[in-house]
Amino acid sequence: MREAEQLRTKKMSKEKKSSAVAAPLVRELFQWGVYKRSQGRIARQISFAAIWLLIGVGAWRLNGVLQQSSTASRELAFAIPLAVGILGGWIAYRLVNLPSFADFLIAVEAEMNKVSWPTRAELIRSSIVVIFSILFLAAVLYSYDSFWAFLLGRLGVMRH
Repeated sequence: MREAEQLRTKKMSKEKKSSAVAAPLVRELFQWGVYKRSQGRIARQISFAAIWLLIGVGAWRLNGVLQQSSTASRELAFAIPLAVGILGGWIAYRLVNLPSFADFLIAVEAEMNKVSWPTRAELIRSSIVVIFSILFLAAVLYSYDSFWAFLLGRLGVMRH
């Protein structure tokens, strides 16, 4: 009898823990405020735009599928993707304002501000060096490949 009570207590505590995790997330989705409004604005805006772009492309593709479907009416083929886009936009907005995710984006923006970015001249010089290095290595690998293909072809090991 006592073991059954302990098992029931453990099960209830697990259920409380899982609901304790989900409740703040659901509560956070229905808030209007912005968490730490003045911090990490650029990172949040870019993250919001990227998430909403993905949702918008999904809604657009859904519209195309529903337009081709013979069972969906023309109004539903427009209304459902519109609702998905609006709901997705709201979820994206709330996601970038979740305290844990917003703190991460704030930290990312702070670290990006510490980066020393190259000047335009340095960037062009570095790009030229990388492009010529790649072309040189491609030429070397092509010559090695041609040499071994010729040699193995002459020996009859490989046909080319």
